[in-house]
Amino acid sequence: MSDTGLAPRRGRGRRQARDGSPGQNPHLERPYITRAIPTYDILGDEALDRIDATADRIMAEIGIEFRDDPDTVEMFRRAGGEVTQLDPARWTIKFAPGLIREILKSAPAQFTQHARNPARSVEIGGDNVVFAPSYGSPFVMDLDKGRRYGTLGDFQNFVKLGQASPWLHHSGGTVCEPTDIPVNKRHLDMVYAHMRYSDRPFLGSITAPERAADSVEMCRVLFGADYVDRNCVIMGNFNTTSPLVIDGVTSQGIREYARAGQGSIHLPFLLGGAVSPLTMAGSVAQCLAESMVSCAIAQLERPGAPVVLASFLSSMSLRSGSPTFGTAEPALGSLVYGQLARRLNLPLRCAGNFSTSKLPDAQAMQQSMMSMMSAIHCGANFLLHSAGFLDGLLSMSYEKFMLDLDLCGALHAYLDGVAVNEDTLGFDALAEQGPGEHLFSTQHTMRHYKTAYYDSALDDNQPWETWDEQGAVDMASRANTRWKAQLAAYEMPPMDVAVDEALKDFVARRKASMEDAWY
Repeated sequence: MSDTGLAPRRGRGRRQARDGSPGQNPHLERPYITRAIPTYDILGDEALDRIDATADRIMAEIGIEFRDDPDTVEMFRRAGGEVTQLDPARWTIKFAPGLIREILKSAPAQFTQHARNPARSVEIGGDNVVFAPSYGSPFVMDLDKGRRYGTLGDFQNFVKLGQASPWLHHSGGTVCEPTDIPVNKRHLDMVYAHMRYSDRPFLGSITAPERAADSVEMCRVLFGADYVDRNCVIMGNFNTTSPLVIDGVTSQGIREYARAGQGSIHLPFLLGGAVSPLTMAGSVAQCLAESMVSCAIAQLERPGAPVVLASFLSSMSLRSGSPTFGTAEPALGSLVYGQLARRLNLPLRCAGNFSTSKLPDAQAMQQSMMSMMSAIHCGANFLLHSAGFLDGLLSMSYEKFMLDLDLCGALHAYLDGVAVNEDTLGFDALAEQGPGEHLFSTQHTMRHYKTAYYDSALDDNQPWETWDEQGAVDMASRANTRWKAQLAAYEMPPMDVAVDEALKDFVARRKASMEDAWY
């Protein structure tokens, strides 16, 4: 049994709503995937032991620097950390081997993030896989208007597109920056957009402790305070400041979510050769040390608070110093990191549909496939950046969003694996008409033709002549047409009018209480 009291779900069928009735779109949609294929273990125990030992050495001999948060420092001091004060607002803490691992024993191996529609709640951890859209881009782009700063309208569009797709399970967080809203207020509009335009789980604000608190408070309005006190309904996605620094905004935000019993994702963003060792084994060891210490903050604040171990491994063009995404070495690093997460028995977030391409083109999808498949095979449970990532994460692309959704759909079929039983072995399909006869009309074909293969919404599989006669439309152009049609067909999920009014009132009151700040 998991910590939620639910046995791990291993079937291929879509999970039903809690009342036993099927949810929307029962032939396509599942609130999350339970993998039926094994993870890929790239390293043996001896190599993994050496990486684990190096992470322990980093924590014990170099330590982690904390800034602007004496309360978190004091928590670690009481837990056994060796604290050295560098100046009034900076401390280095060293951790004896095994100390952080002991603290992390209270973290759940699997947990539920509840959605306002119970049929959309997700299980994070174990064999479960949750796809969420990309996160954090200041720019958006499409084939019609080009690259531009993101707006609240773009943000709402991406939430709607995600809600309308059967291939995502989670609404995500900062799907793009709504730069037309003041920095200190935009978190309210973003959280409200997730709540109103989607009925899936979502991420809250992490850019200041008070914004994290607002996110949790809005959940109390949406779900009810008692429900939030007992259940995880929101998560925050927190970055360390690599190398080996955790700033006060991050540590206080982690504690804000943990204090309320809510989830947190703990992500070092490592650029090999710049903020981590150039070699992948060293980057993985550093990533493990930073993420473990970050996770431990939540456990010290509230033992048992849900946490997700995470990694964002990236390479660099050594000719220019520019980050590169979707390359082979970080993909290998993700495979290793998955093995280390299983040793810790913690849920894992890593990789996604990464690319440095500036257009939704062949480079974009080649790099995305390299990165995304590493997340699939390493055993990642929560895949942020599953749709829309372009331009090295600087741009959220409408067309790339649709291309990635199509890939996520194919991955649903891939993760289902190969079922072997009397029906799937298909003996009767061959026996029905015998040698030399086609199988188009057999009973076996009739039973399976709608579901046997993933049916892409974007691929063109027609003969050249037909494709050419119909305008020789390329994949990016088909994706452009597709996102517009999907947005036009979007249907807002229902919400109780009183709850919606209470949320709007909370947002209005909080905005009225502060002056606009644009930085």
